[in-house]
Amino acid sequence: MIHNTIVTVAEKNPDFRRVLWTGKHLQLVVMTIPPGGEIGDEVHEHADQILTFVSGAGEARVAGEKREIVRSSQIVVPAGTRHNFVNTGQNPLVLYTIYSPPLHADQAVHRTKEEADAAEAAGADKPPTR
Repeated sequence: MIHNTIVTVAEKNPDFRRVLWTGKHLQLVVMTIPPGGEIGDEVHEHADQILTFVSGAGEARVAGEKREIVRSSQIVVPAGTRHNFVNTGQNPLVLYTIYSPPLHADQAVHRTKEEADAAEAAGADKPPTR
């Protein structure tokens, strides 16, 4: 059994992206976006994503629509949908997200967005094949 107090785990995460658990069909990841930062404009062709925001303030940009993000906001991003999440506040924007199927390397830790982008570009951030 894997048991987390997910809000506490997410709030204690200092890293841009940290993969907590990877299963055959889904993956649990925590993220911390610094003030003025963003996840980056992207499309996951084959993965659905659910993001739950635990602290901070920001803006969701999904399929051409914009919405304010506050604590307890939850956004669903279907596979193939362009999206970005931007920290518009003065504190970190903290969230946990579930990908289905997994999108990142198991147990991956990327301290910054730049580190995450470099790992993806180098092909070092691929989910395990099952």
